[in-house]
Amino acid sequence: MLPVDEIRLNFNPASLVLLNAVLGFLMFGIALDTRIADFKRVARMPLAMAVGIAAQFIVLPAITFCLTLVLQPAPSIALGMILVACCPPGNISNILTHRAGGNVALSVSMTAISNLVSILVMPINFAFWGGIHPTASALLKTIALNPTEMVVHIITIIGAPFVLGIAVAHYFARFTEKVKKPVRILSFLCLIGFIVGAIAGNWRYFMDYVGLVLLAVALHDALAFATGYLCASATRLAEYDRRAVSFEVGIRNVGLGLVLIFGFFGGLGGMAVVAGVWGFWDIIAGLVLASWWGRRPLPASAPDPARSVAPSA
Repeated sequence: MLPVDEIRLNFNPASLVLLNAVLGFLMFGIALDTRIADFKRVARMPLAMAVGIAAQFIVLPAITFCLTLVLQPAPSIALGMILVACCPPGNISNILTHRAGGNVALSVSMTAISNLVSILVMPINFAFWGGIHPTASALLKTIALNPTEMVVHIITIIGAPFVLGIAVAHYFARFTEKVKKPVRILSFLCLIGFIVGAIAGNWRYFMDYVGLVLLAVALHDALAFATGYLCASATRLAEYDRRAVSFEVGIRNVGLGLVLIFGFFGGLGGMAVVAGVWGFWDIIAGLVLASWWGRRPLPASAPDPARSVAPSA
């Protein structure tokens, strides 16, 4: 069995173009559920928003870096963990926040803001943490990552569809109400389908190497949820907000991660296996946490979750 750093998973160029389209469609679906008022709402909860953004883009990558030093995985696995930590949140965070009785308005606003922030911050974050890693930096140098090229790519598959979706939601409100739920469901199912397809097409590699990443992914995912909750607790946010921040930090957009892994890193083995396993583990862990929180009532002083509009599934 080859070392995980030496394998390259197969994903043909046509499939990669389709995956880019699916991710753009997913971002368009998120934007259809976003309103200009969501951005204005940020001004009314600046502390919660600042805590969530800092936890995602500063604290989580730093904790991930430390986790890789403790676990000492193969360099490509360490790079995969860092890349996942630098990704923006996925739209399922809004659904899980609602299921957990958290602040859906904060979750929706944070998803929107975080995805916009990630256009510039994600490539810089990844280049920084990957570049200073004691074992993964050498591998990163051999790939010759171009952060500017990555920014352009992210703008194309996240920024443009997101702006288009917000414009459609603003100017064609009736049409948006009819199509936003089917679009979100279809785009999410397509993304899951591609993750399944990537695993199925490289089943032997996943079976050979999943044991190397499963513990790391489980620990990393638990730390991501805990990071959001503890950062919110440390800044004395209400439980209502803590649950939202926890899901925004814990749920990562591994679809974007896979696009970058196959587009910029040639399907590098450890990175692809980490992203593929994370894609399923993250959803399962999130559903378990949301269901557990959903059975635990909020403190009496917390806002009534029923007043928040539930996001489309």
